[in-house]
Amino acid sequence: MRALLVTSVGVTCAAALTLPLAAPALSAPPPHSASARPPSLSPESPGAGPPSVRAAQLPAAESSGSTQSLPLEPLAAPSDRVAGAGAAAGQGLERRTARPFSLVGVVWDDAEAELHGTVQVRTRAAGGTSWSDWQDVETHNAEHAADLGSDERSSGAVRGATAPLWVGASDGVEVRVRPEPAGPQGRSEAAPLPEGLRLELVDPGPDPAPDPATETAPEPAQAAPVGRTATAATFAVNPSPPTTTPAVVPEVLTAESEAASAVNAELAPLGASVIPALTKAETEEAANAAAGAKPYIGPRPKIITRKGWGADEKLRERQFAYTRTVKAAFVHHSATGNNYTCKQAPSVLRSIYRYHVKSSGWRDFGYNFAVDKCGNIYEGRAGGVTKAVLGAHTLGFNTNTMGIAVLGSYSSANPPAAAVTAVSQLTAWKLGLFGANPKGKVTLTSGGSNKYKAGVKVKMNVISGHRDGFATECPGARLYKKLGTARTSSAKLQGR
Repeated sequence: MRALLVTSVGVTCAAALTLPLAAPALSAPPPHSASARPPSLSPESPGAGPPSVRAAQLPAAESSGSTQSLPLEPLAAPSDRVAGAGAAAGQGLERRTARPFSLVGVVWDDAEAELHGTVQVRTRAAGGTSWSDWQDVETHNAEHAADLGSDERSSGAVRGATAPLWVGASDGVEVRVRPEPAGPQGRSEAAPLPEGLRLELVDPGPDPAPDPATETAPEPAQAAPVGRTATAATFAVNPSPPTTTPAVVPEVLTAESEAASAVNAELAPLGASVIPALTKAETEEAANAAAGAKPYIGPRPKIITRKGWGADEKLRERQFAYTRTVKAAFVHHSATGNNYTCKQAPSVLRSIYRYHVKSSGWRDFGYNFAVDKCGNIYEGRAGGVTKAVLGAHTLGFNTNTMGIAVLGSYSSANPPAAAVTAVSQLTAWKLGLFGANPKGKVTLTSGGSNKYKAGVKVKMNVISGHRDGFATECPGARLYKKLGTARTSSAKLQGR
């Protein structure tokens, strides 16, 4: 069914299973309009002097992160062993200094065009002199997107894009994009590369300040700017001796941050960084009050909110989009690599979020939830963790489903047990809110993919892998093999 769009300004949270509807605010830009997203940063001019000169010419970074968009240039025919004898010339950039970044990807103009070839990057650690080995970037990423014909897909802002790759704090980069050579699939010449190839260098910006509600140490004094406040989240100012109660001032939330938090207001205080876990009994009591009958539902897990991982709410579109229900969960891997620590996971999320919105042209972060290698669960696309938020995770099957991305790449690496457990806990709770059995089957109608034509009814597992709806490697062979365990554990948590 067509997504229901509602404004996020002034939202009040309804019952856990009720979809909020409201007229769009007059001040909100039209859905998917150019004004709904800040303009892209001006690209660095490639070849404008030596690397040291180019670095000095770079604009200052934004406080919430930044994106450098660098047009690719023609490359000479390859001669090195890595590229392989007979490989076709492509596009890329020679080694250069850049403003600090932590995530890379390549985008192009036409979202319907595919990149038939390889993308490789190597980077220089920030402040260092040595360069990494060449790393492969996953090129087949079209299956992570809004459905064909949807408002988000038809916005005119969506671009073709590779998967993003986390490289850690870096200040130097080299990239090469090689077309698929002649021969495969009967081609007599190399496949053409898409038009408008650009390298995207994403800086996630600094981590958010610790949530005072969960911190024991006082925060330094700060002036309270003019704006709306969240009275539940406070921090200590001018700490005094233990015998004196420290003064507090309310934390200020922007209108966008308040709206993203308000849709979870029945679960946690306005402005909270964490939605706390509940016991099974507490979860059942809350769900019973909302649904009017005792449900099969797992205990609500702890969920780190968008504020908790530092989402810049001004990047996304102001309106939220919903579907009718949640019938199934699609599990993904982010394909960003496994070279991150759990402490860095919020930075990885902020980088993916910025890449999805600024570089790929999506309305928001694509997945409904994310899970890191330590089993921490994060709120993804804005709109409320209990609600049927329309995502852009499984092309053809975004309606009435949710997408969970496990941060990392799991085609050849085993997913950590903690991450698989978190998937079980999250699905036991969220699917339980909508009466779905994690061990059951469900029939979904395809919106169109390379595996199922639009309108085809497909029977699949309630907890499925991305590859079940699209011909793709996602969520990686090793993670896909763990989904049976996740289904069994999720059902047990529901009491089935």
